[in-house]
Amino acid sequence: MPWNELFRLGRKKPKHPAGPQASGTGEQHTLQDTRAAIEELSQAVRNNPESVEIYLALGNLYRSQGEIERAIHIRNSLIARPGLDPALKARSQFELGRDFRRGGMLDKSRQAFEASSQELGRTEEIELELARLAADSGEFERAAEHYGRVGRSMSEAHFLARQAGEHFRLGDVAQGEKYLRQALKVSPSSPEAWLASVVQAALSGSIELLRLNLQSACAAIPAPQRFLLLEGLLEALSAARADNGANGPALSPAQISELVQASVEVLATFPPDALLCYYCAKLYLFEADLENAKHWLEKSLVLNADFWLARLELVSLVLVGQDLTPFLRDQLAYFISHARKSKRFVCQSCGFRWDKTFFVCPRCRAWHSILFRQEFS
Repeated sequence: MPWNELFRLGRKKPKHPAGPQASGTGEQHTLQDTRAAIEELSQAVRNNPESVEIYLALGNLYRSQGEIERAIHIRNSLIARPGLDPALKARSQFELGRDFRRGGMLDKSRQAFEASSQELGRTEEIELELARLAADSGEFERAAEHYGRVGRSMSEAHFLARQAGEHFRLGDVAQGEKYLRQALKVSPSSPEAWLASVVQAALSGSIELLRLNLQSACAAIPAPQRFLLLEGLLEALSAARADNGANGPALSPAQISELVQASVEVLATFPPDALLCYYCAKLYLFEADLENAKHWLEKSLVLNADFWLARLELVSLVLVGQDLTPFLRDQLAYFISHARKSKRFVCQSCGFRWDKTFFVCPRCRAWHSILFRQEFS
């Protein structure tokens, strides 16, 4: 029986559909299928111990089950086999590198990939694995180099921006700006690079630099993803409040007010959309300027009446001046506080929802697939 047919044995559907009492999820079925495939492959190996392809497939299944030691043992036994074809040995070393990475043994993983590349060359697959290793190790510049070699400009810019962030954190502004320029050269619309430039301008307290960077960033980034800039800017301003005890740079209340006003003025120059208006309101809420916040929330709802979070914030502002019983006020406050915890961000590729921004989807690993959930569904 061909080795690749063995995978199908564990995936045969039952003759009778599961009844209403049957329990289990898709993940449980996948787990059962994988175990069935492992059993079939193990039997095939016993019957045909010379089949390298079966050994490789069996090791992959063990790795998928988290049985890293077994997977590593299989790779090492293949690599040590006398007379093994060099290409198959290199494939075994490549899979061994993946096993080590899954097991957290990053140095050994890198050695295995390098050994594999001596026979296979620096293939795209090997470069991507080395890039992930570098990223996991905090070597952002090296990760950017690997992504650059295979033409992954978005990924390259992402890690150049992260390297810039490290320099900014250490106070080396010149080096940070150098890496941001590199990031924007390889990917002019990189939201990570523009976010870092906007945040750095805000933390420096330079109103003119913030205006310039925010204007350029909003012009370069697609409108549906501009919220990444503004979400990051709000977080940076919050962390930089002079009275919050943070270790980072502190800004005075007057400086923060000027930065907020300058940001809103820049955003107002762009064609209005519901998200931009919402974040203008959030900037004013950050300053406790309720009247201006209310004005921008109303504009947001004119542009999208179904923007649930803008409506929620507006309701909370309107309730401030209402004469309500303590019981009703408590109930409404409870409802609003819990509604605010709803996951605001979604991956347009796989539907994954999260309450934090992301540049790479934690589920499907798609780049820049994040959207703001304006409509509650």
